[in-house]
Amino acid sequence: MKIYLVGGAVRDKLLGLSVKDHDYVVVGSSPEEMLAKGFRPVGKDFPVFLHPKTHDEYALARTERKTAKGYHGFDFNTDKSVTLEDDLSRRDLTINAIAQDIESGEIVDPFNGQADIENRVLRHVSDAFKEDPVRILRIARFAARFADFGFTVNEETNLMMQEMVRNGEVDALVPERVWQELSKSLNETKPSEFVKVLRNCQALKSLFPEFDALFGVPQTEKWHPEIDTGIHCMMAMDQAASLENDTAFAVFNHDLGKGITPTTILPSHKGHESSGVSLVEAVCERLKVPSQHKKLAINVCRWHLHSHMAFELRAGTIHKLFQSTGAYQNAQHFDKYLQACQADARGRLGLENREYPQADYLRKCLKAADNIDVQELMNKGFSGEKLGAQINSERINLIKSIKQSQSN
Repeated sequence: MKIYLVGGAVRDKLLGLSVKDHDYVVVGSSPEEMLAKGFRPVGKDFPVFLHPKTHDEYALARTERKTAKGYHGFDFNTDKSVTLEDDLSRRDLTINAIAQDIESGEIVDPFNGQADIENRVLRHVSDAFKEDPVRILRIARFAARFADFGFTVNEETNLMMQEMVRNGEVDALVPERVWQELSKSLNETKPSEFVKVLRNCQALKSLFPEFDALFGVPQTEKWHPEIDTGIHCMMAMDQAASLENDTAFAVFNHDLGKGITPTTILPSHKGHESSGVSLVEAVCERLKVPSQHKKLAINVCRWHLHSHMAFELRAGTIHKLFQSTGAYQNAQHFDKYLQACQADARGRLGLENREYPQADYLRKCLKAADNIDVQELMNKGFSGEKLGAQINSERINLIKSIKQSQSN
């Protein structure tokens, strides 16, 4: 029985990064032996165990055989005869197929992953890469994570990914897994690289056709020096990721309406043709997006221009914006909306560091408008519809006071 540290922990050590998760491969053991040593089983498809003290994951070395399309179409073999190299050979990228003996500290690198780390290359380990369509999303995610290190996708790997797209492998991906990889990628260092990689292998059109339709759609040069809507959205996504506030999915979707043409409407969009907001709703339904992300994406798509024009809006319109976005009920959610709008404003060539005073202005308006003593109004005899109308009236007046102080 031999134990090796594997995958991301070894890769990140070699890159000089802090290691968050430690995963191990156990060679020459069995489920019975692992249980006898106090490990707790957690794997569903193949034997994975949690260490009784550290709770790190220990997986028996395994091989796999493709049996059907998609992520779940595999049979696994975890016999004691499976070697470390057998296990590493089924991994996605060479930089993830490096192991370290926990006793001696020796690095085991049968597929030259260290050289690819040094040369900043994302390269598949073997032809087994094309058996799992999730790996297309993973390699795009690694491109987004390690963009600042200068990693690029190997050309042969890109050609293999194109072949997988042509063979319909990505069509077998379940929505939950697509969302999982998308949400992770959008919060990596540079999510625009995620889009670039998928576009280069033609997977973007299959997985996210609504976003793919944005490329080539012109913008007004006065407001968008980058001209192309797809490029603008990629720049805005990078801005959102830099804020580290989980708004990148909303920014990913904020301009989908600009890609709507008779030739880009898909069968899955039936009933969602009328607006960008409806298209965002269709995307969220298809990917089974969690409700909080869906709500933010819809608010940003529908109301981002209101944020940009905040200083020009009447007090009553600002009040309606607060009502429509749920700002009075959840100020934190509204703040994410503002930050997403800021990312949109900065996602433009030459304007990446522009000030966005609209956000602070709307925060001041919200703070003032939310300073209503409802109990005092009730004590004055207001109730029912009259109470609601009085609250609205006072909120608008408070917003007016902020607007007047801003103009002075």
